[in-house]
Amino acid sequence: MSILRVHRLAIAALLSLILSPSAWAKDVYIALAGPMTGSTAALGAQIRHGASAALDSINASGLLPDTKLILRIAEDACDPKRAVAIANRLTTDGIKLVVGHFRSSSSIPASDIHTEAEVIQISPGSTNPRLTERGLTTLFLICGRDDQQGKVAADYIVRHHQGAKLAVLDDKGTAEGIADIVESRLRAAGEHTVRQSDVAGEKEYTARVSRLKREGLQIVHIGGYYNEIGLIVRQAAEAGARLTVIANDPLMTSGFLAIAGEATDGTLITFMPDRTKNAAVAAAVARLKDSSLSAAGYTLYAYAAVQAWADSVKRAGSFDATPLAAALRSGLIETATGTVQFDSKGDNAAPGFIVYRWRDNTVEAVEQN
Repeated sequence: MSILRVHRLAIAALLSLILSPSAWAKDVYIALAGPMTGSTAALGAQIRHGASAALDSINASGLLPDTKLILRIAEDACDPKRAVAIANRLTTDGIKLVVGHFRSSSSIPASDIHTEAEVIQISPGSTNPRLTERGLTTLFLICGRDDQQGKVAADYIVRHHQGAKLAVLDDKGTAEGIADIVESRLRAAGEHTVRQSDVAGEKEYTARVSRLKREGLQIVHIGGYYNEIGLIVRQAAEAGARLTVIANDPLMTSGFLAIAGEATDGTLITFMPDRTKNAAVAAAVARLKDSSLSAAGYTLYAYAAVQAWADSVKRAGSFDATPLAAALRSGLIETATGTVQFDSKGDNAAPGFIVYRWRDNTVEAVEQN
């Protein structure tokens, strides 16, 4: 082969590389903001797995031609100050989507920064109604809200435990909101409740458990997170307190089981309906299983957050926040959690809540409203 022909082939190969679609591909960064380490890391793992699997699927599908989505992990440790610092950094780094934050106490202050910078934020786990009641145009919730699950919890208690001795506990944080809703609805139904508060992060609940036992409390609703509630449930069992605990969505994790052990049996949770049984999301569940990941808890909600955004990018023909926000609100979006429809506030009209029970190291649906 002549030297000239070799040179021609080399030039042709180089041009092929330069002009190939992959060479044209635009790198687009999205961020996952949440607790990747620390006491709520089990919840952070769920949303990380979901967002990562969704990115892999969308990149492979060709939904966004000539585009490569790249995930950045932003650890906020469920700390509001850290979440604000992270939001400031992400908005200067050209991030197009923030999946998060997880805890409402982080999402609320961070959302002001994301909105001002015109960055779409979709939270897979923040449930405090204050988040979307402020009219922020680029903020969306793929999950439900505390006023929805608080109603489900209170109505369940009234139907099945009417006349029981009731207590409502909270962690003096954003979970205090759901405790307020549960207490209000119980009182409106004619039930008397004892209201008590603890500080998030405590490790010893002996005094609290002793008081609940001494006062003969039978049903205790707790607004908080799995680490503290797990300790209360375990220490109540150790003290022989006959309590049925019903708590909010963060208990949908094996982290709760790891803390409470056998005492988890009988603990009730309000959480969104189980989408893994839905044939329409079978492909997403299968992809997670192929990666040895579970579709439990918030995993599919983080997956759906990325899907909803990507679908809206496709329809809007833009990565800019204004047309994207309009596209997100413009109609039905098929996701790993089923059909999503965002209202004018950015809330998902679809999710709802049902009651689950921990039994034999797993959760089972016990009632659907």
